[in-house]
Amino acid sequence: QVQLVESGGGLVQSGGSLRLSCAASGRTFSAYTMGWFRQAPGKEREFVAAISRSGGSTDYTDSVKGRFTISRDNAKNTVWLEMNSLKPEDTAVYYCSADRRISTTTMRASGLCDYWGQGTQVTVSS
Repeated sequence: QVQLVESGGGLVQSGGSLRLSCAASGRTFSAYTMGWFRQAPGKEREFVAAISRSGGSTDYTDSVKGRFTISRDNAKNTVWLEMNSLKPEDTAVYYCSADRRISTTTMRASGLCDYWGQGTQVTVSS
């Protein structure tokens, strides 16, 4: 079992940056594909980014390509989401996710993951 704890959310002005962190428990972090999802008020949860077990492959939703970067350090059991050029439409609760059975492509397509964090609020003011 994996427990995920996000941090790093907050209030930022449009055009600003934030770095989200997700700390995972357990000794098999490297066995999990990791992802970030977000949910804005009144909207469904949507895929943002995913990274493969080794970190060698990443996937992003089109709206964040070129602005967000997902990375991981398996020695530190941590995955990050670096968010630059933030826009008001990026405002949402951001969730970290983990699944050891699926690829980044499947995580993006299905939105289904075994483990989820509690979420961290990101608010971008205009």
